Amino acid sequence: MAGVRELRKGAILAIVLASYTMIVLDISIVITALPKIHRSLDFSPVALSWVQNAYLLAFGGLLLLGARAGDLLGRRKVFIIGLGFFTLASVAVGSAQSETWLIAARAVQGAGAAILAPSTLALLQTSFDEGPERTRAVAYYAAVAGVASTVGLVVGGMFAGWLSWRVGFFINLPIGIAMMLAAPRVLPETQPRRGQSDAAGAITSTLGMTLLVFGIVHSADAGWGDPVTFAAIALGAILLGLFVVNERRAPQPIMPLRLFSSRERTGAYAARLLFLGAMAPFWFFTTQWLQSVAGYSAVAAGLAFLPVTLPNFAAALAIPRLTQRYGNPTVLVGGLLISLIGMVWLSRLGPDTPYWTGIALPMALIGIGQGGSLGPLTAGGLAGVSSEDAGAAGGVTNVAHQIGGSLGLAVLVVVFAAADAGGALSGGALLAHRIAAALTAGAVLLALALIVSLAVRPRRAATTDSANAPVPAATTGVAASESLAGR
Repeated sequence: MAGVRELRKGAILAIVLASYTMIVLDISIVITALPKIHRSLDFSPVALSWVQNAYLLAFGGLLLLGARAGDLLGRRKVFIIGLGFFTLASVAVGSAQSETWLIAARAVQGAGAAILAPSTLALLQTSFDEGPERTRAVAYYAAVAGVASTVGLVVGGMFAGWLSWRVGFFINLPIGIAMMLAAPRVLPETQPRRGQSDAAGAITSTLGMTLLVFGIVHSADAGWGDPVTFAAIALGAILLGLFVVNERRAPQPIMPLRLFSSRERTGAYAARLLFLGAMAPFWFFTTQWLQSVAGYSAVAAGLAFLPVTLPNFAAALAIPRLTQRYGNPTVLVGGLLISLIGMVWLSRLGPDTPYWTGIALPMALIGIGQGGSLGPLTAGGLAGVSSEDAGAAGGVTNVAHQIGGSLGLAVLVVVFAAADAGGALSGGALLAHRIAAALTAGAVLLALALIVSLAVRPRRAATTDSANAPVPAATTGVAASESLAGR
């Protein structure tokens, strides 16, 4: 009987990890495919940012509602629904024939990921006993995030360079169908709970943030005085204000405002927002420099990211030992400082910057800083949370992760478009100048994240207690997905 039980748990773990791999791979694959997408569908530089932003906004905006849906409807059912959305949207992305088609499909794909991702973690928690068994399962979950994100960059480059950028999305169809057929036979179902979904909160937050990002990106082409820019930003701000009012009054809010009563937690959410605001554009703009300025093939561009992905993974593995010795805030400040140095260094690139000294070395610093910052940021976002709010705190941390990337990319696209060098440059030199300007703005965001972290840094005694406190089981998956940062 024990052997049968272990075999069943192995099958559950395989399905969960395979589905999570799909999410991670699609985030990474699109990075090295961006220049090919840009050329094949005739995207403008500003519109190209929506290939990422549409996904990140839908993912971040609907993540809390997706987690709540699993509570109300049952995790297995929601897992299959999310997997179906993600699989069909992947096919739609691969089949896209226009900007609008691709961006809309990416938004649906992000919605599918928002439904699917919370269920993958919840199924791990309900299927594996607390203690060493669950710790092992979550460790595999984290390893998949790290390995798949790195592999995705290389595989995405291979598909884009040797076959087509569309292949990376089409391969989700057979995998998704196989898992949807296996899920009812293998995955356990959780008991649905009674409650309210807070749809009003999900709608106002998602639409509000989408309009805000749209207004910022639109200003890159039309200017800040354009009526559409003004209307989008104003309406987005109003909807976000309504979201806050709704969360005060909702019986079961998707984002309980009491989570922001702690100075340390609020600072961690703000610092994470700023940190991802710099990291998402780093991937977006660096791949364009590698392929469109330096002339790398898509395959070579994927391999060129190894100096950031491998140190990132290694630093993340060292974090538990470092936080135990030095405390969470000290490690966080160190990680942010290393990231800032790397980003400032990288922002000096030009059309003839040598790879090893001008790209690879600062990338390694950014990778170390990224791997060293996200774990402490997660711990800070969960510090002092009661068991009833553990899931919500993990959700807010993930939302800050996705929305920070989307908002940061929108702002840096505006910086990119505005850096025209007074008409003195053209071609690759102008593109390199604009990318350098965007990365400089990213360095400013990292500096702000560092300032916030220093400002909310708790006393040493509190730091030690926080570093040694166990992380609630409902939130361990936030740390497990840290390798996804900025992608």
